[in-house]
Amino acid sequence: MTELTFGIDIGGSGVKGALVDLGAGTLHGDKLRMPTPQPSTPEAVAEVVTDVVQALDWDGPVGVTFPGVVIDGVVHTAPNVDDSWIGTDARELFAKHLGKETADVTVLNDADAAGIAEVRFGDRRGRKGCVLVLTFGTGIGSALFVDGRLVPNTEFGHIEVDGQIGEHGAAASVRESAQLSYPEWAGRVSRYLSVLERSIWPELIILGGGVSQDAEDWVPLLETRTPLSVASLQNTAGIVGAATAAAEERGG
Repeated sequence: MTELTFGIDIGGSGVKGALVDLGAGTLHGDKLRMPTPQPSTPEAVAEVVTDVVQALDWDGPVGVTFPGVVIDGVVHTAPNVDDSWIGTDARELFAKHLGKETADVTVLNDADAAGIAEVRFGDRRGRKGCVLVLTFGTGIGSALFVDGRLVPNTEFGHIEVDGQIGEHGAAASVRESAQLSYPEWAGRVSRYLSVLERSIWPELIILGGGVSQDAEDWVPLLETRTPLSVASLQNTAGIVGAATAAAEERGG
């Protein structure tokens, strides 16, 4: 029997949701996307989340990603949405709007959710040892795992590399804005990864984000000590990871 849970992925421009087949780590049916409201206040975003869930006629547990640090359901940073999110109990907010108990709603950092999806359903090497998942986009998201267990809310995109914040030099958005060639950008990414390698000594680094779809253009150019793997779930990782986290939290 297929086990389903609902995943929501909140981004600066869109809110995406779908049912997830927890056995396969794939979407079950269609994905629905609605624009992130502007201004992206907690109440406005919660209404859109509710619209997405109700449109797909789901009444069970829900996992929700958030683009910021989330501890015990409470938002501590909100770089790409309205500042009024900071200090908000997102779990309680979403539960109220969805008409659910707080135990039926899980809220976690978006990079952590993507990492959960990759470690559970992607490269099998990610299930043992110290594994780092990085998502390259507007910034650099990170998720750290030790023997498959998440160390939540790492912000390795913000580490200092050669006098500047790492993601300011190596994010995918920087390659586009500075019109860097893939070899030029790969040099920056290699330098960024070398700083991480000296800090945490990962046994595998999984590279994700939209630019991973063009992995053949830049991943072979990277110079690292650590084995590399390309993320396999692509743009479904946040939804799948959110649903997986919700199921695992309820399962204890």
